[in-house]
Amino acid sequence: MRLRGGRTGKRAIMCEGLELTGLMKPFDLEVWYGERVAVLGSNGSGKSRFLCLLAGLPSPDVPHRGLVRLGARVTPGHFVQTHARPDLNGRTPAEIIVTEHACTLNDAMRALARYELAPAGRQRFETLSGGQQARLQILLLELSGCTLLLLDEPTDNLDLASAQALQDALEEYAGTVLAVSHDRWFAADFDRYLIFRADGHVQENPIPIWHEGRVSRDRRRPAPQRGALPPR
Repeated sequence: MRLRGGRTGKRAIMCEGLELTGLMKPFDLEVWYGERVAVLGSNGSGKSRFLCLLAGLPSPDVPHRGLVRLGARVTPGHFVQTHARPDLNGRTPAEIIVTEHACTLNDAMRALARYELAPAGRQRFETLSGGQQARLQILLLELSGCTLLLLDEPTDNLDLASAQALQDALEEYAGTVLAVSHDRWFAADFDRYLIFRADGHVQENPIPIWHEGRVSRDRRRPAPQRGALPPR
C-alpha cells in the first residue's frame, strides 16, 4: 500500500517497506514538511512504537524491518504525557526559557503567550496544572529547534481550555506534526489520517476512522537470529 502526501515541497519522513516486528505489515509513507498527520487506530497496534522509531530510539527498543528516513535538516522532538521532568522542578517557565534558550524575558513571555502560558510564567513548574506542564514541554521542543513534533496522546487528561490552547499553538508552528490521538476534536483539523488497523495493515484515509477493534493477531516477537541480541 502506498501512502502519499498531498503537498509539494520537501519530504520530512520517508518509509519504505517499514514493518514494526510483530505489530504491523510493511507499508510505505511520505510526509511533507509542514503537514499535520494524525496517527489513529487500535491500542497495541504499534502507533507509539512508530513515533519512537521516528524519534530515533535505538533499534533494539523498536525492532523493525524496512527503511525509515528523515529529510535533511529535520530534527525530531518526542513528547509523551508520561515523561517525568524532575529537572524542571523549582524553576519557572520564564526562567527555563531565558536560561536554556538565551533569550530576553520579554521574548520568553511572548513565546509563553503563544501557548497561553504567560499568566503562569512565574510559577514553579511543579505547581503548574497537567495541561500547563504538557504545553510547556511541547513549547520547549519547538524552541530547541525541533522541526518535527512527534506527539503521543498530547491531549490525554487535558481539560478543554488546555487542549484548545495546544491546538491554537500548533496552528502557528511551522514544522511537521505527527500525533497519536484518540481525541476526535483534536484530530479533526489534521491534514491526513494514518490508520493502524487491528489486522496489522496500515492505511491512509481522507477522514478519521475511530471504530477499529482491539488487536487480535499474534504479536509475539520472533526468536532472534543467531548472533543477534535478544529483544529487551
